Amino acid sequence: MKHDKIGSVMTTDVVRAVYGTPFKEVARLLVDHRISGLPVVDEDEKVVGVVSETDLMAHQAEPSDAREPGRRFPFAALKPAARWRAAKATAGTAGQLMSAPPVTVHADDTIVEAARIMAGRHVERLPVLDEEDRLVGIVTRRDLLRVFLRPDADIRNEVIHEVLVRTLWLAPRSIGVSVTEGVVTLAGQLERKSETEIAVSMTRQIDGVVAVVDRLTWRLDDARLRPDGEALHGVADDRLRRL
Repeated sequence: MKHDKIGSVMTTDVVRAVYGTPFKEVARLLVDHRISGLPVVDEDEKVVGVVSETDLMAHQAEPSDAREPGRRFPFAALKPAARWRAAKATAGTAGQLMSAPPVTVHADDTIVEAARIMAGRHVERLPVLDEEDRLVGIVTRRDLLRVFLRPDADIRNEVIHEVLVRTLWLAPRSIGVSVTEGVVTLAGQLERKSETEIAVSMTRQIDGVVAVVDRLTWRLDDARLRPDGEALHGVADDRLRRL
């Protein structure tokens, strides 16, 4: 079972800027393309930063005299947030406006990994890189949310074929699998407790699954039968070790 890769949902026609792109051109790109941010690349298409609407608004929010040529800021006396605002106030190019270093992902990373990075770093978009770290696309929160629009029937089929049949070596109808609005319900009895744990854990990892309702029971609690330190055996046990 494999998660969908970022390359399958990213936008490949990326609006970008270079270090020297003027402030007004950056603003025009954002407005014309109806986007809230764009990557800044060097001559090798390596991403060196990201410019967002927030960066431009910080520039415009400062008093006009703060942007006068030659005006000096007492940076050493300023707090970090004030230093950031002062730097943005005098920025005239994408390279001066951008936030760096950029938060990026690779095209072969999974959608789940991208979602975790976005949530953890509080960003709304991620430049996507190839194996040579060159820009090949961009992915937004909206792109990642598309995975949750996956039809319930597709999710159910993957649970049956990938989790029950291929992983646990069970018959397709050995337990009940129902999906409603992305919520998967697993019901029935399996031979071992470890198998129910695998079924639930792997189902949670399937793209498009919002939640899993566990109504599984088991005949044998195999965890109690294994002496401490005994090696695990069997297909199900091998899968459990890796979860």
